Amino acid sequence: MSTRSAHSTRHTPDSKRSSVNRLSADNVTLAYDQRVIAEQLSVQIPDRSFTVIVGPNACGKSTLLRALSRMLKPSQGRVLLDGQAIQSLPAKQVARTLGLLPQSSVAPDGITVGDLVGRGRYPHQGILRQWSAEDERVVREAMEQTGVAELAGRYVDELSGGQRQRVWIAMALAQQTPLLLLDEPTTYLDIQHQIDVLDLCAELHEEQGRTLVAVLHDLNHAARYATHLIALRGGKVIAEGAPNDIVTAELVEEVFNLRCQVIEDPETGTPLVVPAARRARGRGAGRPAAVTEAS
Repeated sequence: MSTRSAHSTRHTPDSKRSSVNRLSADNVTLAYDQRVIAEQLSVQIPDRSFTVIVGPNACGKSTLLRALSRMLKPSQGRVLLDGQAIQSLPAKQVARTLGLLPQSSVAPDGITVGDLVGRGRYPHQGILRQWSAEDERVVREAMEQTGVAELAGRYVDELSGGQRQRVWIAMALAQQTPLLLLDEPTTYLDIQHQIDVLDLCAELHEEQGRTLVAVLHDLNHAARYATHLIALRGGKVIAEGAPNDIVTAELVEEVFNLRCQVIEDPETGTPLVVPAARRARGRGAGRPAAVTEAS
């Protein structure tokens, strides 16, 4: 079994980074009802990356994603899209550039799957451009990619939680934006559909060159699929970079307060986090000697 180095490449939030990426947060303070979630936070989303944000509950992951998507206005600082403050841009212009799958979505009563997915085409409509055969094709392909084509005539409120989640993902895909933000896209999905969705995200990134930003709770999924990882704790960036460079037992303990072993995933060669088994230790079980562990 391979041992992963304990060395971690760290980047502090105020380190000098390129400002040419299409999406970034510049020294933002994020708050709800004057309760500060993150203060003076700066992140760059590398273009054409699959960036995944990880961290413990209430660390600011979803809050940061909401700010990046224009749904939450920073109390200080700016989110920049193509070099301009995102809050200053027309909503339709943003919607043609940046798609969002929020954490909790509520469909209008009595809407069918096909109609809901079709709403993803709204940013592309206008006075001189109405629904077209191209829109029909894009919607059909989005439903096929997410496995909901056979549900097109069903009402959304009749579906299971996992089916609804895939329908919302289809709507985001139908929007056809170069940047796509997803807040916990695997919520409600069984393990097979979790992998299907993450494989689809990887395909969008690798084959279509889209920039994806996702919040994930499963650190092993994040390490397997991300090309760029941002680890948050307490509203601050603790580390960021390629998973192979930053995911170590020391980082996991610092961010999640969890003792673990980090080994090489035998399928992908990416970091695989194995939590310390307290019950096994209590029974005197041994540990593999060739694996590093944070003390």
